[in-house]
Amino acid sequence: MMVPAALLLLGALAAVVAPRLLARADWADREPVVALWAWQCVVAAVLLCCALSMTLSAAAAWQAVRGHVFAAAPHAVVDAYALRATGPWAAATAVTLACAGVWSGAMLVREVVRARANRRRHRAELLVQAPLLPGEEPANGRLVVLEGERADAWWLSGAAPRLVVTTAALRRLKGRQLDAVLAHEQGHAQARHDWLLHCSGALAGGFPQVPVFAAFRDEMHRLVELSADDMASRRHGRLTTALALVELNEDRGVFGPSPTAQGHVPQRVHRLLSAPDRLTAVRRLGLTATATLVPVVPVLVAFVPGLRALG
Repeated sequence: MMVPAALLLLGALAAVVAPRLLARADWADREPVVALWAWQCVVAAVLLCCALSMTLSAAAAWQAVRGHVFAAAPHAVVDAYALRATGPWAAATAVTLACAGVWSGAMLVREVVRARANRRRHRAELLVQAPLLPGEEPANGRLVVLEGERADAWWLSGAAPRLVVTTAALRRLKGRQLDAVLAHEQGHAQARHDWLLHCSGALAGGFPQVPVFAAFRDEMHRLVELSADDMASRRHGRLTTALALVELNEDRGVFGPSPTAQGHVPQRVHRLLSAPDRLTAVRRLGLTATATLVPVVPVLVAFVPGLRALG
């Protein structure tokens, strides 16, 4: 029964150490896509540790589960895990981790349902504010202009995705700045950043006392914006994208001395204007491969006793 405990310790170690290493990394802002992947791998490793520990604890506590988990395994492999020498905590561990998994799934469903409800409400409001003309059909990529005194633009996803822009934003955005805003929002849609935000929000909302999940949510919100900024700047230039950000957010007080909810916007503008050098392709590949190996470690820990028995 040392393996389930080792997996829980490994998950706790990854949850404490990995976020600190990523926070100190000087390449995360330069390569947000790689940083997004690294965070996903870290969280996947933590969840995998819990899932494997739950499975082995359940196999140790109940013969029926053990028969399914080790159905095709030789007796030497089963004996290597010492599942019969268990205390009363095996069943408690399995039940606790199973409840945590069910709670995580429920939180994810809540996030998705809430997002879809908000999207339906926004579409209904949009039909009232900007109704279709007689004979007009909804078209993908349609640009919708709303009368408004506040400069704003957002992407409304769904069966007929469209970019919604206020008239105040149109007055502010010059030249290719509107194209940069469109490319930014399309970058979110193409990379399916909404699912990253749903998953990180579900984990942080379901387990608010776990720091790694709160950090995961915060970093996802920050890194997806940096990633979309890069997508827009590659097509329309860094200066154009930075000016578009300034024009859309200047009236919101984000560039003042007092912090606001959009306090990350000045950092995004500075990053676009300073144009930090990207990492070399070899280093990007190395970081991606290293991050990919992180979730493999729990699997190796879980299989080590069985592999030793077979060897």
